[in-house]
Amino acid sequence: MQDKEASRKPTAILGVSGGIAISKIPNLISLLREEFDCWVVMTENATKMIAPITFANLTNNPVVYDLWRGSEFGNPVHINLADKAEVLCIAPATANILGKLANGIANDALSTVALSVDVPVIVAPAMNVRMYAHPIVQRNLRVLCEYGYYIVEPEEGWLACGTVGKGRLAAVEKIAAAIRKAVAGEISPPSSPDERD
Repeated sequence: MQDKEASRKPTAILGVSGGIAISKIPNLISLLREEFDCWVVMTENATKMIAPITFANLTNNPVVYDLWRGSEFGNPVHINLADKAEVLCIAPATANILGKLANGIANDALSTVALSVDVPVIVAPAMNVRMYAHPIVQRNLRVLCEYGYYIVEPEEGWLACGTVGKGRLAAVEKIAAAIRKAVAGEISPPSSPDERD
């Protein structure tokens, strides 16, 4: 009989914020679910774009989007998730969630979970090209690098708003690869903000 501990999948927490690139996250889960026990945490805005039940069906786990709904274990839900996690990946990461993380604001499920984990945190930004280039957003990304977050840079191309530029969510294959490397201890935080992926 196979040892349960040896067969246990590592736990990946996927933080989903309310950007149009949320439509790509089911594909990311499909790439990960054979290797990882995936749990999804959503912002309130994200729930207006994709129903939590979609992610619950894809992961076979409850989706967290409201800290006041309690926990199956009776403890604070954000601490339960933090205790489970071996990696946290926030994708898409909007300007809003980047600002919260960079400034220590924990006022919803995702930002609270993010401040509760002590595992590698991967952030994959996605937004309009002008928003991404804004000095405040770039400052927040530099701060997150200084805190040891791993940034999977967005790609250049056509954006949902009809413009062309840098801001499109990185390929889900690239994000999945970063998650695998983080759990395996094969990637390190950038030693300077200029070494972002």
